[in-house]
Amino acid sequence: MSLIMIIQLCIVLGALWLGSRYGSLALGAISGIGLAILVFGFGMKPGTPPTDVIYIIIAAVTCAGIMQASGGMDWLIQLAEKMLRKHPDRITFLAPLCTFFLTVLVGTGHVVYTLMPIICDQIGITCSPIAAAVVAFITISGANGYNVTIPQVLMVTIPACLLGILVASIASYKRGKDLDKDPEFQKKIADPAQREYIYGSNATTLDKKIAPESKRAVYIFFGALLVIVFFAIFQDLLPAYDTIKAIDGDATVELIGSSVTITADQLAKLGIAVEGLTKTHPTPLKMNLVIQIVMITAAALMIIFCKASPKKAISGPVWQSGMVAVVAIYGIAWLADTYFANYLGEIQDMLAGLVEQYPWSIAFAFFLVSVLVNSQGAVVVSMLPLAYGLGIDGWILLGVLPSVYGYFFIPNYPSDIATVNFDRTGTTVIGKYLLNHSFMMPGLVHTAVACIAGYLIAFLYHSMGWI
Repeated sequence: MSLIMIIQLCIVLGALWLGSRYGSLALGAISGIGLAILVFGFGMKPGTPPTDVIYIIIAAVTCAGIMQASGGMDWLIQLAEKMLRKHPDRITFLAPLCTFFLTVLVGTGHVVYTLMPIICDQIGITCSPIAAAVVAFITISGANGYNVTIPQVLMVTIPACLLGILVASIASYKRGKDLDKDPEFQKKIADPAQREYIYGSNATTLDKKIAPESKRAVYIFFGALLVIVFFAIFQDLLPAYDTIKAIDGDATVELIGSSVTITADQLAKLGIAVEGLTKTHPTPLKMNLVIQIVMITAAALMIIFCKASPKKAISGPVWQSGMVAVVAIYGIAWLADTYFANYLGEIQDMLAGLVEQYPWSIAFAFFLVSVLVNSQGAVVVSMLPLAYGLGIDGWILLGVLPSVYGYFFIPNYPSDIATVNFDRTGTTVIGKYLLNHSFMMPGLVHTAVACIAGYLIAFLYHSMGWI
C-alpha cells in the first residue's frame, strides 16, 4: 500500500468522520469535499453516482410519506400499540418485532419514532422490498453477474433477522433489575417532581379516530408492495423491448434468410469488418423501474382517493428522512466508488489471501463502514462493487447482508438519541465512555446472530440451487 494511497484513504475516512459529526445532510455534502480533493487535487477518475438506487429511494419515500400524510401510518402505530398494551409482560419480544415489521413495510427505520414513547433499532432495512439496501444489492449484484430477485433476498434476510431479534430479546429479557427493585430508579421517584415527570403523562394513539381514507391508503400501500413482489417472482410477465446490442468476437450472427450461423471472428477472416456489428434482442423491463413506477402510482392513488396532502407529506419525518438518505448515499457512495474503483487492483492484491480463505470476513468490512456512514444503503452501494471485485460469491454476500447494520455501535444515530430522550425512567443511557451504552449488547447479539444465520441459510439455499 503506497503512501499516496494511504493519504487518499485518510481523506475518504476523514470526510466520513466529519460528516458523521455534523449528521443529517452533512454526511453527503462533506463527502463531496473529499470527492473534490480526490478528483481535482489528485486527478483521480470520478466513480459513478448511484443514480438507480437514488431514484428508487425517492419513489419509495414519496409513497410512504404520502401514506403518512393520509393518516395511514397512525393506523399502523395504533395497531402496534394495541398489541403492546395487551401484552405488557412480553414487551421485550413484541416491541422489537413491531419496530422490525414497521421498518420492513415502510423501508425506513425513522418510522418507529411514533412508537417509541409507547414502548418506553433497525436491522429490518435489509428485509424490506423497497429499502435502498435491498434494491441496491439486487441492482449491483445483477451488474456483477449474480442475478437475484427481491423474494430470494427476503427469504434469506427475513428469517435470519427474525432469529437475531429473538436471540437479542432473550439476552435482554432479564437484563438489569426490575424498576421496583432498582435503587437508582427508586431514588428518582422519591422526588415528587421526578415522579411526576416519569409517570405524569401517558402517550397513546388509542383514542385517535382513524378515518376510512387513512385505512384505504394503507391498503393501497400494501397492494403496491404485493405488486412489486409479484413481478419480482414472475418477471416473465413484464413487458420486453427490443434493444440493440453490440456483438463481440465470440457472438453468433444469424444470417437473414438462412439457417447458417457465422461468428464475428469468421467474418473477420473473410475480410469483413465487424466493428459496430450489432443485433436486436428483447430486454424485459428492469425491476428497479418496476419499483419506481408502482410506488409513484400508489402515491398518486393515495392523493386522489385518500385525501393525502402533498404539502403535509413533505413536512413529515418519513419523507424528510428519506431525502436526507438520498443526499447521504449520493455523496458517500460516489466518494467511496471513486476511491475503490481507482485502487481495485491493489485492494484485490492485499485482500486476496484473506478473502479466498475466509470470504465471509467481508462482513467485518461492511460493519465497520456502517459504523462510519450511518446508512445501510450507502454501505451496500459503496462496498458491494468492491466485494464482487474481490471475487466473493453473491450468495455469501447475501448471507452476510445484515452486517451492514452497524450504526448502533456509536450512539450518535437519531433513533438512538431519540430513544434515550423518550425513556423518562432514565434506564436507557449513553455511558460515560460512549461505547458502554444500552444499545451495544443487543445490537452486537442481533447483528452477529443474523449474519451467522443468514450465511447458513444462504449456503443451504445455494446448495439446493434456489439462489
